Amino acid sequence: MNIPFNHFQRHFKSIETEVEVAVSKVLKSGWYILGNEVNAFEENFARYTGSKHCISVANGTEAIALALMALGIGKGDEVITTSLTAYPTVTAIKMTGAVPVAADVQANCLIDVKSVRSLITQKTKAIIPVHLYGQICDIDELKAVSNEYSISIVEDCAQSAGARINSVHCGNFGTIGCFSFYPTKNLGAFGDAGAVTTNDDYLGEKLKSLRNYGQTDRYKHDFVGINSRMDEMQAAILNVKLKYLDKWNLRRKEIADKYSSGLPDSIQLQRVGQGDVFHLYPVLIEKREKFMEGLRECGVTTIIHYPYPVFTQEAYKGKHGKCVKSKQFCGQLVSLPINPEMTNEEVDYIISVTLRALK
Repeated sequence: MNIPFNHFQRHFKSIETEVEVAVSKVLKSGWYILGNEVNAFEENFARYTGSKHCISVANGTEAIALALMALGIGKGDEVITTSLTAYPTVTAIKMTGAVPVAADVQANCLIDVKSVRSLITQKTKAIIPVHLYGQICDIDELKAVSNEYSISIVEDCAQSAGARINSVHCGNFGTIGCFSFYPTKNLGAFGDAGAVTTNDDYLGEKLKSLRNYGQTDRYKHDFVGINSRMDEMQAAILNVKLKYLDKWNLRRKEIADKYSSGLPDSIQLQRVGQGDVFHLYPVLIEKREKFMEGLRECGVTTIIHYPYPVFTQEAYKGKHGKCVKSKQFCGQLVSLPINPEMTNEEVDYIISVTLRALK
């Protein structure tokens, strides 16, 4: 077999007719920025997540940067996030002039609240927990820290669209939730796109302004903003795909359950369970390169999420804690393919070649 990490062609085929109709409608309308499709998506996604406001933006990185800007966070302020995340989380912090501070992770690869507490200073203005791999962070403990120190929580929901705890959708646990709709995400556009959710009326209006040059009325600018607008084409596509998100997430869980029952406990990552939408399915492998080569020879593509803690990157130039577990995980993590378009036959094949590679 030849199993890529993502089946983009299969994915498109499953919704081809609906997408072509939606895109054609946009092209014929002659309106391509901040039009009816964007308005519809913002209403649809706000309703889906149970959020009072959804503000669409150009991508997930700028979603986080705009959230921090809306909170007045900038030069000299410190923002604590996880050391195990995609670097764009840090990029967004640095875009505002704030200083990123990297905390360690727990056994499930999510941010360690004890590590967060140890890093808080008078300059700390926000915490960005990343709901990594589709799991929701220990939000109750984080909210306790937030309340104790009057620090805002900005959720990085790039990998967790659809994740819920007791019917509360991620993005509603903190002050602002930030979503990426990069094509590989559980809810992915056919290009770059993102969104911000909040239940605060003032922040909702401010975010709308900030994503459009800080404009509050035509040619009237009350804030220093940026250009970060989702285009009508991506909004139309996302309006189609949002209807299927829960169905796709359920299929991801089915695949994850097959992996969990068919693979040895010794290589499985300890996951949170509740609310998990399985954006990724990483396993822990000591001899990683040899293992990945073994799967590659059998036609199975694997990826590492992520090979380096963010604070080890040359461009980081921030602060960090000891981050012992992050370093350990970054040396062992390997992500197996998991997407709704995979067949049971393909999942069984991956399990069999994984077991063979382990031997």
